Amino acid sequence: MKTGGKRAPRSSSPSFARRTGAAAKAKKGMVFDIQHYAVHDGPGIRTLVFFKGCPLACVWCANPESRRPEREVRQILARCRACLRCAEACSSNAIAVVDGRPRLDRTFCAACARFECVAACPEHALIVTGTEWPLDDLIARIAKDIDFYRNSGGGVTFSGGEPFAQADFLRAALVECKRLGIQTAVETCGQAAPADILAAEPLVDLFLFDMKIVDPVRHCELTGIDNARILGNLRLLAGRAPGKIVLRLPVVPGLTDGEKNLEAIAALAAELRITRLEFCPYHPLGRAKYGEAGLPDPVEPPQPLPADIARIAAFFEARGIGCSSA
Repeated sequence: MKTGGKRAPRSSSPSFARRTGAAAKAKKGMVFDIQHYAVHDGPGIRTLVFFKGCPLACVWCANPESRRPEREVRQILARCRACLRCAEACSSNAIAVVDGRPRLDRTFCAACARFECVAACPEHALIVTGTEWPLDDLIARIAKDIDFYRNSGGGVTFSGGEPFAQADFLRAALVECKRLGIQTAVETCGQAAPADILAAEPLVDLFLFDMKIVDPVRHCELTGIDNARILGNLRLLAGRAPGKIVLRLPVVPGLTDGEKNLEAIAALAAELRITRLEFCPYHPLGRAKYGEAGLPDPVEPPQPLPADIARIAAFFEARGIGCSSA
């Protein structure tokens, strides 16, 4: 592939250090994944940065390991060979032996920052989710692909979890990305302080704004909180930059795809002059991670069929809302 423009700055470059400055080095954020060469979360080729911590607990969540804001241990029992080295290494007494196999008790594990059990496990049945990234290191990682962004019209997408759960770090990262000429997108559930949304808006080229359920009671049942602040922030943002907003609908059969909810979303989009919507079809790939993260098993709705997506797309397009699939 041909490349053009300036070469991406590296973290070891003196010019990069001057660009980010001493203040940037003091900022750190908790990230649980970084993916390169993505093509679904915004235009062009993108780097996805997944922030840890989320105020919602959606029953269909595909990334339950993103909910807690701190680093945590995942226990992947399918890999375990019951050597019990983890129990021997744990100084917090957080690992009990039940029927000859180790079981992690998170009430004791939560305060541990040493992760001795993870280091002791030869099968990688215990892994740490969450890495604390200094801002300058994260920006250097994002900037490695700057030529791909420029050639494809891509950039970086901050997702999660919920990026605004780490609002100061998010804004600092957005400032640095804009300074480097990198196109920015933020995927958000909208549950954030309005002041944080307003502070970020000039630095964001695209908001992928989740719109799950409009009815507040049903929203609370399915996500753990009502949506008063979410709807307020959507209206606030749409009042300033409706063209930056793409609504994202998780298509969960029997939960989010009812006609009443679709009508409410269409009416809200028309009110706020939002003309783009993306579908995120439910998939069960995250189910195993609930047990690994010590969370209760989730509900198991069916996966949407192509006919379901086609029906919903036709519904919105008939109302002047352009649709695509994320």
